[in-house]
Amino acid sequence: MLNSLFLIIGLVLILWGANALTDGASSVAKRFNVSDLVIGLTIVAFGTSAPEFIISLLAAIKGSSDIAIGNIVGSNIFNVLIILGITAMIIPLRVAKSTLYKEIPFALLASIVLYICASDKLINNDPVNIISRSDGFIFLGFFIIFIAYTMAIAHNKEEGAEDSVTKEMPGWKSGLFILLGLAALIGGGNLFVDGASGIARDLGVRESVIGLTLVAGGTSLPELATSLTAALKKKPGMAIGNVVGSNLFNIFFVLGCSASIRPLPVGNITPLDFYVLIGSSLLLWITGKFFGKKTINRTEGAFMVVCFVAYTTYLIIKQ
Repeated sequence: MLNSLFLIIGLVLILWGANALTDGASSVAKRFNVSDLVIGLTIVAFGTSAPEFIISLLAAIKGSSDIAIGNIVGSNIFNVLIILGITAMIIPLRVAKSTLYKEIPFALLASIVLYICASDKLINNDPVNIISRSDGFIFLGFFIIFIAYTMAIAHNKEEGAEDSVTKEMPGWKSGLFILLGLAALIGGGNLFVDGASGIARDLGVRESVIGLTLVAGGTSLPELATSLTAALKKKPGMAIGNVVGSNLFNIFFVLGCSASIRPLPVGNITPLDFYVLIGSSLLLWITGKFFGKKTINRTEGAFMVVCFVAYTTYLIIKQ
């Protein structure tokens, strides 16, 4: 009963926080002449990745590496296949040129780098696969490069970027909306994950499966709510930027910090999970590049959702 209550309260907080965060961030973007895409890639992405950061960091400290890594891998898969899939099914998402040729390939690179760092048995013939402290520092180095790039394009108008009507807010109110939105997202995400994890453990599900599914889905709810809200408010740049930025934050910053504090054995996270992670980023690039005139349409969104359902079904059956 208590776990179910956590789920409901967490969801309400997440939805409210996403709306407040989107309004506040959009107001800041307009005030400083920064595109919605860049705000999505930075402020919103960092805020909505906060639950992943907290969960993975605590899991790493406590030695639960299956949850720490599974949370990130599963969240990134969920972000692309479910969040962008469902959002595109509701309202087709136009992909800006810079996103197609720079941000999405960078997210794909992040997935590949993670797979390489987690494949010690295959590459170095080591006895176990482990994300070491040096791997964590590599991730943080890539994160610095990403932040430097984002700051460099902060005032550039993206091709296809939307000239949306943003509600005017005083500076203090914009900041308050962002802070309250982030607080609600983090608090709601934690409540949801606690409730979902409690229910899952009562059912005897393995930690790796919990990390890849329930924990990943729960910590990705802020991204889902924020991207849906942004898209419905005619801000597809923020919707896509939020997902791409969150995926980059998750790998380079969250895993970078977690592994730097304590090396993470890969454990029961399989090569298939990494292949699906890489494949989801590749699928996002392909749909934006070759189909729908740089737009992720409803059919492509539905296909993404089907891919996620098939992957999750396999995980449940296999465990």
